[in-house]
Amino acid sequence: MTIQDLTDEMKRFVEAMGWYQEDSPCQQTPRNIATSLLLEAAEVLEHFQWGEQAKREALAEELADVALYLLQLAYLTDVDLEQAIMNKLAINYGRDWSQE
Repeated sequence: MTIQDLTDEMKRFVEAMGWYQEDSPCQQTPRNIATSLLLEAAEVLEHFQWGEQAKREALAEELADVALYLLQLAYLTDVDLEQAIMNKLAINYGRDWSQE
């Protein structure tokens, strides 16, 4: 499955929930989705609050939430996430990590 396939599945779900509707209580704006992405990322961290291990199933659910919000944010802002990832990897390969 590709990033585009996952994005398409995410869009189908959001459409099925009616969240693209103007009167939706869950407006799919970039700001709202970015906020939700941050909140879900914090929930990932919560699983490691008191140790180095997390329950795999619970962690997987939170990681999926993060991924879905990331896909939605990329979709709403017309960012080609695959290309952005490849570009960032190219930049990172050229970085001098010893100076960080």
